[in-house]
Amino acid sequence: MQFGSVPTVAVDTLSSGDFLLDVREDDEWAAGHAEGALHIPMSEFVARYGELTEAAPEGGKVYVLCRVGGRSAQVAQYLLQQGVDAVNVAGGMQAWEAAGRPVSDGKGGSGTVV
Repeated sequence: MQFGSVPTVAVDTLSSGDFLLDVREDDEWAAGHAEGALHIPMSEFVARYGELTEAAPEGGKVYVLCRVGGRSAQVAQYLLQQGVDAVNVAGGMQAWEAAGRPVSDGKGGSGTVV
């Protein structure tokens, strides 16, 4: 599936070992996120790009999430231009939550997607 020219996958194709990048803003992340995801808000992404290159698996895919898929598609496009194997996650965290995937508040509790 494509979102414009960006490769896109559905939440149900992701496995527990996949590298997730959440580009939502701090308040969205604090309310609820996928456990183990790397959080770099889209608004800070270019300045913090080095954090991704340090954390991402060498030669592996980066699955980019936002709330519904628009911001993550933009970040995935940018990453593809940088030579990173990036994939947009269709439906973002709303689809993640709807699929019954766990949402964490980062404090050991259950989070919510805002």
